[in-house]
Amino acid sequence: MTESSIVLVANAGDGSISSFRLDGGKLERLTVTEGLNGCSTFAVDPARDLVYAAVKGEPAGIVTLALDRESGQLTERSRRPLPDGGMNYLALTRDGSGLLGASYGGGHGISCAIDDGVVSAPVSRIEFPNLHSVLPSDDGRFAYFVSLGADLLAQYSVEDDLRLKALEPETVAAPTGSGPRHLVLNKAQDAVYVLTEFSGEVLHYRRDRVSGALTFNGATTAYDTTRGLGHSEFGADPMANHYIWGADLHFGADEQRLWCSERTESTLAAVTVAPDGSVAAPERFTVTEPQPRGFALSADGAFLVAAGERSTTVSLYAVRGDELELLQQAETGAGANWVRFV
Repeated sequence: MTESSIVLVANAGDGSISSFRLDGGKLERLTVTEGLNGCSTFAVDPARDLVYAAVKGEPAGIVTLALDRESGQLTERSRRPLPDGGMNYLALTRDGSGLLGASYGGGHGISCAIDDGVVSAPVSRIEFPNLHSVLPSDDGRFAYFVSLGADLLAQYSVEDDLRLKALEPETVAAPTGSGPRHLVLNKAQDAVYVLTEFSGEVLHYRRDRVSGALTFNGATTAYDTTRGLGHSEFGADPMANHYIWGADLHFGADEQRLWCSERTESTLAAVTVAPDGSVAAPERFTVTEPQPRGFALSADGAFLVAAGERSTTVSLYAVRGDELELLQQAETGAGANWVRFV
């Protein structure tokens, strides 16, 4: 990378966010912002240097933080209480004027307006069991929620006032018992990919760019099939049973690969994405931080930073095709589970 980057890591166990500077292939921890109880997700508005962090407690809420890029310090600007429960995933839309959230424990999704960093009360709410993530289309016209508990994706248009209007049909199925978890959209906006928690697969959905509707178009495994992992199920302890435990996924450079994490064997691997959008299983796996719930790649795809829920460090890798070269481990905090480049 030609310029230094800020990397933010949420440490749910400590209720904090660590700020790092990545420069010259090395991570330098700048500061740790505390007082963010149970923070396990945040969304970043880089144009305004604002971070929206979901926190737990009584009540749960969304905290707006101002980022100082020189010091890495995050300073609270406002707080939106969420009496119905905290968010497990946040995503910005409409150039930072809207916020989408998914609540796993609460089984609901929300949309909110943002005015000068202040998050409004939810203007729209949808309900499905164990919603795990949500992302908008790049143009802000559509939003997609993933329900791990119901094995489905819910699809909506986003109205001018940010209210969610169900498409027809409102939901698209994932394979029964797969436990869909996190999703990404490609740059062309004609495909959605979902990583499943229980079956450890990457699901490929074609997307109609006009109507926003999704159509299932195939899948591949994303975990190391040589490790003897069993198919997981809702409520089971994946570590005790040696079950598949898929977590996070992100596109690599040029969208030729989708990097995925699996927590039971603590691996990172790259699913190949063909020119037609179809996916193929990884050929190699890298053992990383224990229980890697979250990771992220730099904008140019040259670096990857991974966090582990059972570790107090993050690992910095150089990305070379589908291989990872460990460059450094850096202290962050307990229960690290969310990583973003700013």
